Amino acid sequence: MSTPPPERRHVTFVCTGNICRSPMAEGLLRHALRAHPEPLRSLPVRSAGTAAANGEPATPNALSALRSVGIDIGAHRSCPMTSALAATSLVIYVMTREHIYALRHLPAVPPLRLMLAPHLPPAAAITSTREIDDPYGQNLSAYESCRDTMVAAIPALVTHIRDLLANATH
Repeated sequence: MSTPPPERRHVTFVCTGNICRSPMAEGLLRHALRAHPEPLRSLPVRSAGTAAANGEPATPNALSALRSVGIDIGAHRSCPMTSALAATSLVIYVMTREHIYALRHLPAVPPLRLMLAPHLPPAAAITSTREIDDPYGQNLSAYESCRDTMVAAIPALVTHIRDLLANATH
């Protein structure tokens, strides 16, 4: 497997404010990819929000939920989803159907997949009604539950990304 074409070089997670779910997913996937051979190991993972401001840190509970499993997202700063980010994404994983609708106005958006509960592979996700709820404003246990749902989905996402990379080279 070689690296993806230059126009699609990273995985992007999207939520609303880019301060809870998508930075948590970014940190979790980045951590998981380190255990895989190249090109997965060095594949960049990013996150953005459909209604994000620039430069906001992840929420304290998002930081705590990941810190408790050994992942530090303290350097994260929010950014809005842009056409340029979409154009350079190998794939964009969203948290809810509303995020799909919010991204439809962007040109050059690659195939979208909902990042969902562990029993659904990403290819089936678009037809599912299950979504990752926003823990914003809730207690730490809501963030930990959100994190655990994402952790369970990571193997299916890694498989999906590996397949995308393999297809990009053929």
